[in-house]
Amino acid sequence: MKEGGNILDYHSCDMFPERWFDAIFVLRTDNTILYDRLIKRNYNQQKLSNNIQCEIFQTILEEARESYQDNIIHELISNVPEDMERNVDIITQCIEEWCINK
Repeated sequence: MKEGGNILDYHSCDMFPERWFDAIFVLRTDNTILYDRLIKRNYNQQKLSNNIQCEIFQTILEEARESYQDNIIHELISNVPEDMERNVDIITQCIEEWCINK
């Protein structure tokens, strides 16, 4: 992590030092869509409830806001495939800009 240029995919952020990151991307989705996705993945009731509750209360977004500067936090909606494609474009653009400014 020291050299930089890494991408970390994790479902929480309060345990990582701010100096590690140039950008934080928080993917959000509508609760109804999230519920259907998790049912299709055969999540048990407890895991399903925990995930839905975290989304309702914006737990990950709030953790990011408490742990990192606002200017590096990007909230991205991820409801439909078009959102996901747009998110990939946004993240790719951010990485390209980081490489140029490095």
